[in-house]
Amino acid sequence: MIGRLNHVAIAVPDLEAAAATYANTLGAKVSPPLAQPEHGVTVVFVELPNTKIELLHPLGDNSPIANFLAKNASGGIHHVCYEVDDIIAARDKLKAEGARVLGDGEPKIGAHGKPVLFLHPKDFYGTLIEIEQV
Repeated sequence: MIGRLNHVAIAVPDLEAAAATYANTLGAKVSPPLAQPEHGVTVVFVELPNTKIELLHPLGDNSPIANFLAKNASGGIHHVCYEVDDIIAARDKLKAEGARVLGDGEPKIGAHGKPVLFLHPKDFYGTLIEIEQV
């Protein structure tokens, strides 16, 4: 059901510094910051030959990333995102297998402009999973 790894998301306390580290220290191609108010984050994408790193920073007081950073002040891996061909079929199969879909269970448009859903980390060994329709 899942396809390739789309990205690994890392929550960071200082988006500008994190982007500079990836660009200057590691020599990666880094996108400009992109505000995602509906998700409560600002993102920067680090483009790699085989996948992406998504740097996440809180946007607004109700950001889930603010809560994550309150528990992990220096930041850390927040989630991994896998591609799926049909997000509704994937959601229905996952739910039938007992996986919990977060939120209202309906896909939202993610930072790439494509439908996404998040799966409860307790169902995946402590890892928050995002699935994205490609």
